[in-house]
Amino acid sequence: MKILVRIAVTAAAIGLSAWLLADHLNVVSNGTMLGTILATLAVAVVYGLVNLIVKPIVQLLSLPLFILTLGLFTLVVNAFMLWLTTVIANQHWFSDQPNWGLEVNGGFWWFVLGALVISVVQMILNAVLPDRVTE
Repeated sequence: MKILVRIAVTAAAIGLSAWLLADHLNVVSNGTMLGTILATLAVAVVYGLVNLIVKPIVQLLSLPLFILTLGLFTLVVNAFMLWLTTVIANQHWFSDQPNWGLEVNGGFWWFVLGALVISVVQMILNAVLPDRVTE
C-alpha cells in the first residue's frame, strides 16, 4: 500500500509541475485523458526508481560539493535525476515514436525548476496525508 501511495504522490507532483510549467515540462502521451494518466504514472515509477537506485550513489560521490554549498547542490542532483528520468522514459522501447514519457524543453534551469516544483509538491502532499498511509 505504501508504494502505491508514493507512486500516486509522485505522479500528482509530476502532473502538477507539468501543468504549472506547461511551456517547458510536458508529459508525452497519446492525447487522451487515460493515456495521460497512465503516462504520468509510468514516469512516476521511472522517477521513483531513478531516485531509489541512482540518487544515493550520486549523493555519495558529490558529498564534498554538498558540504561546500551547504546542501544547495541538492538542486543540481535533483535536476540530474529529472534529466535521467526524461532520458529513460523517452526511449523508443516499442516503436519509432515515443508514446509516453517526459519532456523538458529549455535547458538546465528548467530541469532545476521542474525538480524543485516536484520536490515541493511531494513534500506538501506527504505532509497532508495521514502518517499511517505514508509510512
